[in-house]
Amino acid sequence: MKDKAEPRYAGYIFDLDGTLYLSERLIPGAREAIARLRRHGRPVVFLSNKPLEPRSHYAAKLTRLGIPTDTEDVLTSTQALVRYIKDHLPKARLFVIGEELLRQELRDEGLILTERIEEIDVVVAAFDRTLDYAKLNTAYQALMRGARFFATNADKACPVEGGAIPDAAGVIAFLEATTDRRVELVAGKPSRHILDAAIQRLGVPRTSCLMVGDRLATDILMGQKAGIDTALVLTGVTKREELADSPVQPTYVLDSVVDVP
Repeated sequence: MKDKAEPRYAGYIFDLDGTLYLSERLIPGAREAIARLRRHGRPVVFLSNKPLEPRSHYAAKLTRLGIPTDTEDVLTSTQALVRYIKDHLPKARLFVIGEELLRQELRDEGLILTERIEEIDVVVAAFDRTLDYAKLNTAYQALMRGARFFATNADKACPVEGGAIPDAAGVIAFLEATTDRRVELVAGKPSRHILDAAIQRLGVPRTSCLMVGDRLATDILMGQKAGIDTALVLTGVTKREELADSPVQPTYVLDSVVDVP
């Protein structure tokens, strides 16, 4: 099969679910699209907003589905948070509302975690299926004492049978309402922190990158905030008719990643 024209951009950033795969099914042509970019020497980075799994999980999934991927080429909202703290608050002691896997990932990155209220410099809010009153109370007390207030992401969880899930958005809203504080930093989409980390990983000029995703309010908005071109694919949650009334407009609208310029 004849190869397409040489890729237009020096580096590419891809969302995962809805862009390269749907659950456990690769988007038709996604394998070939990534292979084409790599064949032309274009670096690619993959983004996930979910702090529930380490980036090795997503690298393994992509590899299993047919897109060979190194762990270092996947960035999550956790990695964006780690990068910010190491750059700006390297000695900070964190209290994390999150699951043990997230806490362990932060420890593995060399960050300091504590549950002693008087020691907490930063409260980190994340998705947490083990959330309880003790965690909320510790976070509340620390924020009232002046701790910084960060979050891995601000996503709302999908409804599940049996009741509500303590998603990141809910944790943030509760702590903001009870402490009269506002979250200072959200590391994941649509914040540009995760995109800045991705651009740093690519090692190419910001203006030579393309962000590819399926969500206007996160992927495309994030790219616009960071000043890079964006491509919306219609294989995920966004439908073409939604573009007419959207204040967020991508540089390109593509049927799928097969058409990435």
